[in-house]
Amino acid sequence: MKVQTNLTQQATSDAAKSEAELVNAAREGSELAVRELIRRLNPRLFRVARGIVDSDAEAEEALQEAYLSAFSKLQGFREHASFSTWITRIVINTSRMQRRRERTAEEYNTVVETSAPSVIMFPGQNSELPDATLGRAQLRDLLESAVSDLPPHLRLPFLLREAEEMSIHAIATELQVNPITVKTRLFRARRRLQSTIENRVRGGFEAIFPFGGKRCANITNLVVARLQEVGVL
Repeated sequence: MKVQTNLTQQATSDAAKSEAELVNAAREGSELAVRELIRRLNPRLFRVARGIVDSDAEAEEALQEAYLSAFSKLQGFREHASFSTWITRIVINTSRMQRRRERTAEEYNTVVETSAPSVIMFPGQNSELPDATLGRAQLRDLLESAVSDLPPHLRLPFLLREAEEMSIHAIATELQVNPITVKTRLFRARRRLQSTIENRVRGGFEAIFPFGGKRCANITNLVVARLQEVGVL
């Protein structure tokens, strides 16, 4: 019981630490610091991955691989940029490789399957009246379906801008492209979304592609377990 209390107190302490302090603790093998960094970064990094790949499963796989790569190479992180910026670039590269692998697999797959178009489903995160919950879920499904249909080079900057509320300059820096290119892609992304959908969901982009609760905890546990397997923790 005392051990559990100490762990809880340590986790609470880590939650109050800066990113740099957590990175230093993670370098020294602190599992709790790794867990706290993952917890903080999961929502944004999942959206980054999901902006590139075509499914939640692919995004989670890319995210897990990016975490493993980052924490395994943490001793080489030189802090020329923030840790969150550094790992965001790793997620982008990992997601792009993941997408290339999936596309290659599809090219070799000669089995043609016919199925109804899939719509991404997410459970509501807030306690609401049933009608309100249903309405929000239907609206999010409609929006996520429309955003998912965007090509990756338009989807990613759109999510970073509307869901993460990043500036044009910050997106350009993350994607290593010209700010004018970002503006052009955002314009094309918005134009491709049907005007009727855009009018209904304006201001609600922060609700799409959520990544928290059990999903966040599961990927944290998987990453920590694999880091322990390879001796990083």
